[in-house]
Amino acid sequence: MSVVLQEVLSRARKLIGRSESEDCGVLGVKDFCRYAAALNDVDFIRSARAQEAAGEAVVAPALFLAGTLSWEDGPAEDGLRPDGLATRESPCTQGLAVRQVHGGQSVRLGRAPVAGTRVTATRTVTSADHRGGRSGEFVLLGVTTRFTSQDGAELMAVDETIVVMDVMDGVADEHGDERDERDEQRGAVA
Repeated sequence: MSVVLQEVLSRARKLIGRSESEDCGVLGVKDFCRYAAALNDVDFIRSARAQEAAGEAVVAPALFLAGTLSWEDGPAEDGLRPDGLATRESPCTQGLAVRQVHGGQSVRLGRAPVAGTRVTATRTVTSADHRGGRSGEFVLLGVTTRFTSQDGAELMAVDETIVVMDVMDGVADEHGDERDERDEQRGAVA
């Protein structure tokens, strides 16, 4: 296993079972409608705005919580990794020359979130395993994110698998430097 993947595995195993919580703020109809617009769900937008105008509760689209990548404004382009992920969305890989892809996701729906609900996201690294395949070796990270309301009710839980691989030859790392597989074999880390 490469030095870089050993480091990812070591970092991840130290974090297994530890949780990090983030206050996602209070959900709003505007947020729901922006999500629906990205999906081109004009019917949801019309219905949500009509419910809001009538003083009725507006329920979030079913996958709104799972589909929101960040609860902050988001990083500027120079704050993104070469694979397009924000550093904070890349557990155990900060400063390492790796590529990541999502290997799958399972979503469990709980109580439907409504506008005006304050939400907390609690993220936990649940597993870290070294694997190999036709395309080489990689680390599989298991991550669970639980979304809860201010009264502690679970709104949604998302289990995801993140595949972490070494940077390919000729692909720039997060600092814009090209890496070569030979660098990894010699133990060089960005």
